Amino acid sequence: MSKKLTKRAEDYSKWYNELVVKADLAENSGVRGCMVIKPYGYAIWEKMQAALDQMFKDTGHQNVYFPLFIPKSYLSKEASHVEGFAKECAVVTHYRLKNDPDGEGIIVDEDAKLEEELIVRPTSETIIWDTYRRWIQSYRDLPLLLNQWANVVRWEMRTRLFLRTAEFLWQEGHTAHATREEAYEEAEQMMRVYAEFAEKFMSVPVVRGLKSESERFAGAEETFCIEALMQDGKALQAGTSHFLGQNFAKAFDVKFANKEGKQDYVWATSWGVSTRLMGALIMTHSDDNGLVLPPLLAPIQVVIVPIYKGEEQLAQIAEKVLPLKEELKAQGISVKFDDRDTFKPGYKFNEYELKGVPVRIAIGARDLEAGTFELARRDTLQKWTVNADQVIEAVQTTLKEMQQNLFDQALEFQTQNTREANSYEEFKSLIETHGGFVSAHWDGTTDTEDRIKEETKATIRCIPLNQKTEDGQCIYSGNPSKGRVLFAKAY
Repeated sequence: MSKKLTKRAEDYSKWYNELVVKADLAENSGVRGCMVIKPYGYAIWEKMQAALDQMFKDTGHQNVYFPLFIPKSYLSKEASHVEGFAKECAVVTHYRLKNDPDGEGIIVDEDAKLEEELIVRPTSETIIWDTYRRWIQSYRDLPLLLNQWANVVRWEMRTRLFLRTAEFLWQEGHTAHATREEAYEEAEQMMRVYAEFAEKFMSVPVVRGLKSESERFAGAEETFCIEALMQDGKALQAGTSHFLGQNFAKAFDVKFANKEGKQDYVWATSWGVSTRLMGALIMTHSDDNGLVLPPLLAPIQVVIVPIYKGEEQLAQIAEKVLPLKEELKAQGISVKFDDRDTFKPGYKFNEYELKGVPVRIAIGARDLEAGTFELARRDTLQKWTVNADQVIEAVQTTLKEMQQNLFDQALEFQTQNTREANSYEEFKSLIETHGGFVSAHWDGTTDTEDRIKEETKATIRCIPLNQKTEDGQCIYSGNPSKGRVLFAKAY
């Protein structure tokens, strides 16, 4: 199996696009701007879903499902929200087709026009808060902690597999609370949940922070985020959690009787991550040989490849391998024994290297005689021989080491590519020459932020939560600044 991937150093964008397709993760569909997620890619997404879903449930959330369609009038109730999404909305205007009288296929039936247009959901705040009005009457109904796994549509003109498509998969949490403090803590908690998932399961180090006003979610009072750094020096927003205040409660008249019997508006949050995480996973760890997957998210953690001549030798190897396979599975390790006779071992080695399988075990006639197996790990490409009675322990140790090693490597890259700038000239030079995160003073105004973006294409990725208060001067305007923010070019 010839990989023939473009080298990252030659054309990072082309390398990424080729890898997504050749590793059987996804492909473009017949619908412009939409993708087909293939079985191997979807299996990774399912592993992500399972881990996140358990984390949501562990923090008290329940799953629910709301309609795909949103009446147009709902979107107009929260002014900043509709302004934020208006240019991306797909609109349903009719509910029936008919045969073309001229025999040219089918056409829209003009007599089947909807009384009110329906929007294919770009996000679900409006339909959910219209529903919450019926569900919430008293403080006893709060907090309401719900999440849905769904698809959304945001009409993108320039698309890229996983990173930006017109339709994508995600989860969106929507919670309602009795107090401002409780809602704010919820939004912050979910940012921490996302950060823990990214670092523990994806082995992707992230910066936790707040978005600037212009980068906030439409309709939010505050947006928490986690930002990751890709190998090409561009940032990727990996997850966001929004404190919505009472904006949606007021727009949809969602009130509750508090403990004193007085009516008050509910406090809200929303939060979500999407299949963009697949892009983050690919671009953080993969190399010129193909995909590199952290073991906790790999659909196949171990592949066993027999090297044999003839069916008799294969049968002897299988007799040795099948008990090993069952023992690995009993340890909670996903394993595949690839005994296909339609491909040679070299082809299989290339295939599983391209697909990022963490550990490969090879066994041939000599190994049978010696009672050994050859192991190879995907991240370092290291190979070594292990006695049969040590294989289980070797695999377990390797998977654990690989999960940590991928995080450590990515963290080192992030650290080496986070630099301080103390003047605008230094800032422009760092952004253009090195990329990565640039920490710099900002005066807090949208005007300055917009000018820097226009001149350098760098945006404020976040105001880090762990930054120290540090008086200084804005690199652009020279006006007073209370602290540094992280800038970067971003996906």
